[in-house]
Amino acid sequence: MLYFIFAALIVVIDQLFKVWIAATIMPGTSLPLIPKILHLTYVENTGAAFSILADARWLLVALSSVSVVAIVVVLLRAKLPRLVKWCAAAILGGAVGNLIDRVRTGAVIDMFEARFINFAIFNVADIFITLGCGALIVYYIAEEIRERKTKTAVTESENAAAQSLVTSDDDET
Repeated sequence: MLYFIFAALIVVIDQLFKVWIAATIMPGTSLPLIPKILHLTYVENTGAAFSILADARWLLVALSSVSVVAIVVVLLRAKLPRLVKWCAAAILGGAVGNLIDRVRTGAVIDMFEARFINFAIFNVADIFITLGCGALIVYYIAEEIRERKTKTAVTESENAAAQSLVTSDDDET
């Protein structure tokens, strides 16, 4: 249940930011938060990340809807570590936030522009999707490393035990 509250909180924060930006800044204009580093820039993105599939509104709505349903099913049914569920909830909140925009207006409102690098303008929902996905990647890489170390330790232990048996057999003869 906490995972869904977390996801809902992300949706609320995302939507409040978007409403505030739309009421405060004219489309295409920018306000510096930290000059030359981070600006609030109001743009409407009709595509997905980096404007991929621009103007494919209903395809993106369908893909987002399927993703949202899949994440909800995973959160409800899967026996997963808590960290994985928190990551899924972050992704869910971001996906729902952007889905609301796509259904309501056909475009996602983006507002954060990192001026110190050449990067896409993004929103609160995008931040949580990225953080959730990034944390999942780090988690599963760490798990893979841990499993490999465990397998290596078990193999070395088995080899040592086998060597011990061979050595004790040699001592008896």
